[in-house]
Amino acid sequence: MKDLDPKQLEQHLKSNSPLLLDVREQWEWDKCHFDKARLLPMGQIMANIDSLDKSEEIVLICHHGIRSMQVARYFESVGFSNVINLKGGIDAWAKTIDESMELY
Repeated sequence: MKDLDPKQLEQHLKSNSPLLLDVREQWEWDKCHFDKARLLPMGQIMANIDSLDKSEEIVLICHHGIRSMQVARYFESVGFSNVINLKGGIDAWAKTIDESMELY
């Protein structure tokens, strides 16, 4: 698993097109999210794991990077090979990259 801070992820996204997978809850997503992200709340991961490609590069996103790191570790344990965690979560992204995002 890679653990990228917002600036590192911003650079990575300039030359890569990973699946942005947001593991927060719907109400959090409604406040702010990446435009091209897919919402799949952490509690629904196991029921929907087969809808994901284990070889695809996936960036996991949550509020502060804790839930996404847990999901990243789980993904690696079940055979996902290219997982990135957004260190500091969408909160850190909003504070350093996109100040137009709502903080909560």
